Amino acid sequence: MTNPLPRSLAVLRAQRVSPSLHQITLGGKGMRGFPVDQAGGYVKLMLSSGKLLGKPTMRTYTIHDQRAPVGGDFGEIDIQFALHGGNAAGPATSWALSVKEGDTIRVGGPGPAKPFASDRDHLMVAGDMSALPAIAANLRSLPDTVKGIAVIEIQHEEDAVELAAPDGITIEWIVNDQPGLRPELLSDALRAAQRPNGSVYAWVACEFAGMRACRAFLRDEMGLGPRDLYISSYWKHGFDEGQHKKIKRQDAQSAPAVQTA
Repeated sequence: MTNPLPRSLAVLRAQRVSPSLHQITLGGKGMRGFPVDQAGGYVKLMLSSGKLLGKPTMRTYTIHDQRAPVGGDFGEIDIQFALHGGNAAGPATSWALSVKEGDTIRVGGPGPAKPFASDRDHLMVAGDMSALPAIAANLRSLPDTVKGIAVIEIQHEEDAVELAAPDGITIEWIVNDQPGLRPELLSDALRAAQRPNGSVYAWVACEFAGMRACRAFLRDEMGLGPRDLYISSYWKHGFDEGQHKKIKRQDAQSAPAVQTA
């Protein structure tokens, strides 16, 4: 199966969702033929700044939400950017903070979502602000009968945005104003939650060291296997995306018994 050709999308709106979360809405004629129901999937942003050997810098971001065409428009997607420490941490966030309505960007994808399993007795979710768009999209899609806990690390109390979720999902917000420097926070919160009876599915996405701490608890202590655990690092403190991808591959080779991405 070949990858979809990149398309040129226009910036329709920009807004600050919370102190540490910035949203760009993309649309325009380039959305013609874009698949429906892609919230929770991802796109590749092709940034002209920081070109290497004539190639654009690419960054991967979750589609937080998607709206179908209405009237004469072509539909639109929302992309959210976590502002680590309140400041832009790289080329993608720098772009997001500087663009104006009508600016365009080349976008690859979409790629598939990593949804929560909804056929287990209990769901355990953990993530930091880099995973908040994916968590929000996945929570919205859950059946009303799902029960579980979602532990989300944020940088500011006002980053605790409203999330649509089944009544049986308890959402716990953990404030950490120094993201990446306290990797034990998410795993400790999961460990503090009373272990549920019945089958469990866990989904984790966060900073690299935090991911490893969660994996040690969920896989090694709880005994969850590949069918019951999706875990991924979205970034690593002090590393750029290329460096992070390299160490992520090395880690996956040494600990392959989980679903990763």
